[in-house]
Amino acid sequence: MLKSKSCAYPYLVWMTIFIAVPLGIVVYFAFTDKAGNFTLDNLSGLGQYANVFVRSILLAAVATVICLVLAYPVSYLLSRMRASKQHMMLILVMLPMWMNFLLRTYAWMTLLERNGLINRFFGLFGLGPFEMINTQGAVVLGMVYNYLPYMILPLYTIMVKIDNSLIEAAQDLGASPVKTLLHVLLPLSKPGIVTGITMVFVPSISTFIISRMLGGGSNMLIGDLIELQFLGNSYNYNLGSAMSLVLMVIVLLCMSLTNQLGSEEMEGVV
Repeated sequence: MLKSKSCAYPYLVWMTIFIAVPLGIVVYFAFTDKAGNFTLDNLSGLGQYANVFVRSILLAAVATVICLVLAYPVSYLLSRMRASKQHMMLILVMLPMWMNFLLRTYAWMTLLERNGLINRFFGLFGLGPFEMINTQGAVVLGMVYNYLPYMILPLYTIMVKIDNSLIEAAQDLGASPVKTLLHVLLPLSKPGIVTGITMVFVPSISTFIISRMLGGGSNMLIGDLIELQFLGNSYNYNLGSAMSLVLMVIVLLCMSLTNQLGSEEMEGVV
């Protein structure tokens, strides 16, 4: 027993140095001014940025829903393939993740710009050019493209453990494909859904590279706002810390809500 506890000490030290201490520093600066005096002005002043927070939550939620809708059938098909094909398809799913994040996003800038490949393709049919870059749609597209694998992998990991006999039993009892999906597959894959939603929503709501490169200055998200507080003439680490703290609270609330819903559904299944 003592030996097992001693094995956890390095991890506790790691957590203290790289999680607890930085979090304490953020909390300290969020509730102090530049002179080090306690104040709530940093938090109360965030009301003027409410539209940015709302936009970030909405776009992240839309991207998460799209990722779930796209990833669910893909994950199911992957889980029902032969083992050799599964390995090959998983490599194809993860292949874009091996490329640099900035390069992947920059590639979409080239595709979506006014003289990009997509508008040139539409031009062959006498359509366009369409304004696709520097829009909220472009930001959501960037989120979906970059974070879709994070939805596919958790779903696949859960679905590959679902026994085919359960699906066959539902079909033998007269369940339609829709009823099989709603009453068999969805309840059994709830843990993967919850994990996938968390892994997509958290980076989506805090991203700043995608919104800057694909959304332009008119589609600023929370991540962009926080970054601005630590750059140039607007340098204000106290306000930036308050924004980071509020963002962390929003993420924790969304994660707890998702986990709570997932737990209730699993209790109903049991």
